[in-house]
Amino acid sequence: MDAQMLGGALQGFDCDKDMLIDILTQRSNAQRLMIAEAYQSMYGQDLIANLKEQLSSHFRDVMVGLMYPPPSYDAHELWHAMKGAGTDENCLIDILASRTNAEIFQMREAYCLQYSTNLQEDIYSDTSGHFRDTLMNLVQVLWEACQQKTGEHKTMLQMILCNKSYQQLWLVFQQFQSISGQDLVDAINDCYDGFFQQLLVAIVLCVRDKPAYFAYRLYSAIHDFGFHNKTVIRILIARSEIDLLTIRKRYKERYGKSLFHDIKNFASGHYKKALLAICAGDMEDC
Repeated sequence: MDAQMLGGALQGFDCDKDMLIDILTQRSNAQRLMIAEAYQSMYGQDLIANLKEQLSSHFRDVMVGLMYPPPSYDAHELWHAMKGAGTDENCLIDILASRTNAEIFQMREAYCLQYSTNLQEDIYSDTSGHFRDTLMNLVQVLWEACQQKTGEHKTMLQMILCNKSYQQLWLVFQQFQSISGQDLVDAINDCYDGFFQQLLVAIVLCVRDKPAYFAYRLYSAIHDFGFHNKTVIRILIARSEIDLLTIRKRYKERYGKSLFHDIKNFASGHYKKALLAICAGDMEDC
């Protein structure tokens, strides 16, 4: 029934965007994949291709993004962060610093299947220096149990952050502060700069409290960068079935206003309606 309704919504010159929002934002990712299969069987057409053709701008990015399985969506975002002129380093940081061992493994597989290229090789060719070394570690090393030695050019800090489990790292951070009297994030900020510094800080913050890290990234994207659409879309879609409820809670605790409130004030049109439907839950603050 959903596939049939989507077919009707996508027909004609002016598609029914409200119908798309009502269906696609209110289904789980697994349900959306089943809908896409039913759509293909019913119409002989690819739902993602039809969404891309009928929609435009940021609203299209949201609707199409919802249709990818999580590993494929991460792979899609990484590919677009590195293709063409320039690299979106913040996208690489957000994804690779926050994903688990299993998620990184599945992401690498999806990247290879979708783009017939190797994620490590693309990262190596699009980045440089210690920033590149650490990204390569994150992609190559399994978070939970890495037995491989790093090369001599890797720093001890990179090795620790990329080879230990979250539980081990949390204890390391506590011991570091006890011994040095300084918070590790402050120490990193004192010693490094640029994207390498941002990546190391992101790893530390994700270990401590991943939802708080994403709340911070959303607030920065909304308030510090004039609503950075790609970041807002990526985080809402990627975390929607993982920890978005906790992210919303951290956001309100830290910044006083709800995520729902801030999106409502900065976005517009069907794009805003789609984001709010994914965010949900903060209606009292609208």
